Order: sequence, then structure tokens, then C-alpha cells
Amino acid sequence: MTIFEKIIARQIPAKIIWEDDDAVVFHDVNPQAPVHVLIVPKKVVPRLTDATDDDRALLGKLLLIARDVARKLELSSGYRVVINCGPDAGESVPHLHVHLLGKRALAWPPG
Repeated sequence: MTIFEKIIARQIPAKIIWEDDDAVVFHDVNPQAPVHVLIVPKKVVPRLTDATDDDRALLGKLLLIARDVARKLELSSGYRVVINCGPDAGESVPHLHVHLLGKRALAWPPG
């Protein structure tokens, strides 16, 4: 069971700011920006490369949740949406999730 599954099951605490039947959104414990939240599907998909055609609606929904949470957190000057896929990309939890970062200027290219 991943740390995200434990958060979803309320076995460990997290600062949850949004939730529905498909996903949960909470603040990252190691933020890389003044606002850094994680959008985590309740369905376990280890990484983007493991997603199937049946996951299309869920993947699209995660992006719309990012949009809605960005509005809620007043990220009107800009924000970044990131999915890390694999160890070379910085993936640390084998449960697909979306990072939403904002409230500071974000450099390009990242990393």
C-alpha cells in the first residue's frame, strides 16, 4: 500500500483541501513552491505508462480538478501542472498523481 493509498484511507493524516469519488487533493509535505498540492486518483494507476484507454476520463478529470483547485487557491498569475513518470523524472511514489505548483515565478526549463 502506497503512502497515497494510506492518505485516501485516512490511515495517515494529510491536509486535504478537496475530494470527490475519484480523487483527493492535499498539500505536499515537501513543497517546492508556496503552493504545492497533489491531485491523486483513488484508483491506483502506478504511473502514466500503466494507464489504459479505460483511464482516459479519469486522466482528463485530474486536469480539470487542477484547474478548479488553481482557481480555489487563487493562482491567477500562473501555475504549473506536472506528472513525473519514472525514476529519472523524479517519481517517488508508484501511484500516478498530478503536482500543482504556484504562487511564485517558476523557471523554465525545470530541473
